[in-house]
Amino acid sequence: MTETITGTDRSAGVSLTELLGGDTGPVSDVLRAESREGLRDGNTRSPAWYYTSPEFHALEVEKLWSRVWQMACLEEEIPDVGDYHVYEIADMSFLIVRTEEGIKAFRNACLHRGRLLRESDGKGAKSLRCAFHGWNWELDGALKEIPCEWDFPSIRKEDYSLPQASVGTWDGFVFINPDRDAEPLAEYLAGFDEHFAKYPFARKVKTAHVEKIMRCNWKACQEAFMEAYHVVATHPTLMQTLGDANTRYDTWGNYSRAISPQQIDSPHLANMPKWEVDPDGKQFVRYRHPMNGHIYERTDVSEPAAHSQVRVIDLDGHESYFESDGTYVSGPITQADPHLLIWVGGPSPAGVFDVPIMGKPDTDSMVEARSITASARRDEWRQKAGGDLDPDAFADAEFVDAIWYSVFPNWSPWGVFNALHYRFRPNGNDPDTCIFEVMMFVPWGDQANRPAPAKVTKLGPDDDWTLATELGATAKIFQQDSVNLPHVQRGLKAQEQQEVIFANYNETKIRHFWEHLHHWLEIGQTNVSITPR
Repeated sequence: MTETITGTDRSAGVSLTELLGGDTGPVSDVLRAESREGLRDGNTRSPAWYYTSPEFHALEVEKLWSRVWQMACLEEEIPDVGDYHVYEIADMSFLIVRTEEGIKAFRNACLHRGRLLRESDGKGAKSLRCAFHGWNWELDGALKEIPCEWDFPSIRKEDYSLPQASVGTWDGFVFINPDRDAEPLAEYLAGFDEHFAKYPFARKVKTAHVEKIMRCNWKACQEAFMEAYHVVATHPTLMQTLGDANTRYDTWGNYSRAISPQQIDSPHLANMPKWEVDPDGKQFVRYRHPMNGHIYERTDVSEPAAHSQVRVIDLDGHESYFESDGTYVSGPITQADPHLLIWVGGPSPAGVFDVPIMGKPDTDSMVEARSITASARRDEWRQKAGGDLDPDAFADAEFVDAIWYSVFPNWSPWGVFNALHYRFRPNGNDPDTCIFEVMMFVPWGDQANRPAPAKVTKLGPDDDWTLATELGATAKIFQQDSVNLPHVQRGLKAQEQQEVIFANYNETKIRHFWEHLHHWLEIGQTNVSITPR
């Protein structure tokens, strides 16, 4: 691996700006825009206990989750009067209800003895009746009925309406804010509309929704999906088609953006040997490591849904064997890439097990490779989406590159043709675990015949991502990421210096997040450590 100090905000090699200059489609001002709004230069440092401490979690509940706008659900998930959605954050629970007057959000707890009014989503409710003693509220939150009302002489019904949270909508999404005096959602998301003006999010359909418990803090989990800096170590299978270290990062107000150029080599492969294409290569069965040329080969191809040992073959033909979890079994090669082991040796989703390795078009021109790929994807979307989606209105970059946003504090929508979509939440009051949600949203041409939004598939902390078959091959990438995160959480406690440090540019989105988090928690500058209470 060769690193070149260039004095710029990226590794040596082609920049996104240069690639946009050769784009064959219309490049919007929003796509060209570069911004470092609200971000100071330098490395951000944060104490490690911010990820592990119950006291810090309690501070987040008090000053962040109780006061900030957060995406809760889709409007079309509660389309009719009486439909409701349960949204939970830390130990708070909210009931989002479609009423005659519009969408309202109530604290999801009976004002008598505190029972949750609803444990799960539902449709067509006429009122909100507690299942414990039968206290009952109208859909608008007004107290309707108290069984044995004579026994509560001090209760005035007008004083016992369900407490409400602020509600706002953006492009088909419902946001809530427990703070009833919060600034309007439109002000909080000021300027965000422009990034999706050519194809509003409300015209996309949610085709997958997977919720997984992760053994790490919600911030550690989110940070793993806010940068491309980890690709060189965690995702070796992406390096020959992704300009990871030449990702462009931008910040505005309460949101940030990353654009990772694709159909180009990683800058980390500069001056590295160019290995011949492995004639027996298959995406999840046999793969040549792009850094050292070693072959990783699955030994059992009869059970794609199970784990298999992996044979590692070096350039001299020496062979060693490893379990897919990284455990050395035998042979002269005693160290192997854990992420390529899980890629080749771990379970694979049905239907994609033995697909050939994906590569770039056969051309030496990066611009031409991107143009060829974009043209094919334009044609694909022309057939697939139709309707009012005009593929010719979009740049090559919007079809080819990874474009993903982070809206503070925990929501990550991707670009128009990037189906992925994330949300990160604390898992109750446990700072050592979190809820990571992966959704997929795709453009939909026939708006009159939209399918219902996908239901949630729930995975436990030990479940493999490939169990969520609706994610297809993408599940393998999430499994690679998931190998790291429990060890991050344990390592944060094991550190002697008890501090994490973030790169000035490659971790721009994370630094932007911390600037905002420290502001909301009122704990001073982001480079100032504080002592746990």
